[in-house]
Amino acid sequence: MIKHYRFLLVALIVTINCFSQSKKAVAPSLYYPSLHSWEKRSPESVGLSASAIQEAIKIAQQAESPNPRSMEENHYKTFGKEPFGDGIGPFEDRGDQTGIIVYKGYKIAEWGNPLKCDMTHSVAKSFLSTVVGLAIDQQLIASVNDLVAPYIPSIELFVTNPVTKPAEQFKQTALLQPFNTPHNKTITWESMLRQTSDWEGTLWGKPDWADRPDVDPKKWLNRSRNIPGTVYEYNDVRVNALALAVTSVFRKPLPQVLKQSIMDPIGASSTWRWTGYQNSWIVLDGQPVQSVSGGGHWGGGMFIHAEDMARFGLLHLRNGKWNNQQLISENWIKQSKTPGPANPAYGYMNFFLNTNRKFLPDAPESAFVHIGNGNNAIYVDQENDLVVVLRWITQSGMNQTIGAILAAMK
Repeated sequence: MIKHYRFLLVALIVTINCFSQSKKAVAPSLYYPSLHSWEKRSPESVGLSASAIQEAIKIAQQAESPNPRSMEENHYKTFGKEPFGDGIGPFEDRGDQTGIIVYKGYKIAEWGNPLKCDMTHSVAKSFLSTVVGLAIDQQLIASVNDLVAPYIPSIELFVTNPVTKPAEQFKQTALLQPFNTPHNKTITWESMLRQTSDWEGTLWGKPDWADRPDVDPKKWLNRSRNIPGTVYEYNDVRVNALALAVTSVFRKPLPQVLKQSIMDPIGASSTWRWTGYQNSWIVLDGQPVQSVSGGGHWGGGMFIHAEDMARFGLLHLRNGKWNNQQLISENWIKQSKTPGPANPAYGYMNFFLNTNRKFLPDAPESAFVHIGNGNNAIYVDQENDLVVVLRWITQSGMNQTIGAILAAMK
């Protein structure tokens, strides 16, 4: 009888092990698009309403931005009116209102010009903050709470002027020292990422106060300084100071860092370009290097197509992992989408959070958006396994489009 029970016990254990192994064997793996190929699936095949998806596309196309398609014309009608507002980087005419919907990793729909490389404006900030994350992951920067100044030596400008120095420039340094004022020495990487640094100075011919200047001109040159981390202010001069700082840390052009560590592994095209300005060149290890910009405020920035943007969004949807490779740490993604104390709707740039569902009322609060002027947006919704790229769309149209896509899931 005892032998009989032992036999039954062994048989039961074997059965449980086999069942466990069979369950593991059939567990579905996450889909990632390969280089040059992205599998398309119909909405019906993944349980979505095809008619609702078509309605979402219609809403997006009808909500195209009314701004000029000429980015240079658009600049001089907006930012170009600021003090020192002249464009100093390249501009390019934009394409049609465009979008891509990615559900469970598969491309469900696309429209417009998904393969046209357009200016993406402040979405460039999200690429910049990702590069800062790489510096943290690689321990080139020990902590985001470190002061920036100790990491940044004096920086030599690359100029093609005559070698002989005019007398009026005697004793004037030809070196950039962007973190050498009493205030700037107190700035941390964290406050730069959250746009709470209140960095002061002029970079590439643009004073910090000239970006979205105060309505009272008397405050332009005599403003009080805020303690880093306490006051949020969206400011592209300061973003460009961060780009210069992390370029100095890597000792190489940031587009090369991004390409090798992020864009190539996720199968991005070879057509995207990340540029700076005509005057944003420095000398780095004996070579001229362009310090890139974090947007298209004065031209330049990231020129990229919607499909590459969607791959970048999918990387964030999957918490920095692509196939079996952790390209950027999951902890960095978590930090990037954590609300800041000075602005609960903003993480690390340019992670716009949907805190209290204010940014996108029709989307879940857990969603976040990489967004730039235009609007250019990469919507990331981990709750619904969804990535949506929308380009050249109004704010209300973006919300309505996302709402219609989510309705297709019901």
